[in-house]
Amino acid sequence: MKSTFRTRAVLGTAAVVVAVGTFTAGVGAAQAGEERNRRGKASEREIAALFDQWNAALQTSDAGKVADRYAPDAVLLPTASPVIRTDRAGIVDYFEHFLAKKPRGEKVRSVINVLGATSAIDAGLYRFYLTDPKAGETKPVEARYSYEYEKRGGKWLIVNHHSSVLPAVG
Repeated sequence: MKSTFRTRAVLGTAAVVVAVGTFTAGVGAAQAGEERNRRGKASEREIAALFDQWNAALQTSDAGKVADRYAPDAVLLPTASPVIRTDRAGIVDYFEHFLAKKPRGEKVRSVINVLGATSAIDAGLYRFYLTDPKAGETKPVEARYSYEYEKRGGKWLIVNHHSSVLPAVG
């Protein structure tokens, strides 16, 4: 009887050790997965800086440099044109006309969703100061925006950009 009791005690202890070890390993794996996600995902600050880089490209007055911020297969639904731009030539064409207004943008409100290590969305409201090329007068334009970014070949690119004049409150 002693050996049966001892055998049961040993087996019971072994089962507890296995269960605790499995639980601990599971917790450790989950923590490691969470750590990888934290390290693997882009930060909101990194995504927010992409607008600043795009805005800096506008300041060069070089439509090609602005278009370099877009993926080759990007879609641009621009603020000041009814034409949907779906290739580099169309994006360059739009910015050649837009840059004549010497745009300077600033975010008013931004909501950033980091979707993973290579994908993020930045949507919100921005204000552009545009100068009429003929009159020389600068006026603010309130607009809403969304940028979808993908990291391709180690570089963040805009794959979808929508911008539209903010509707009047009413």
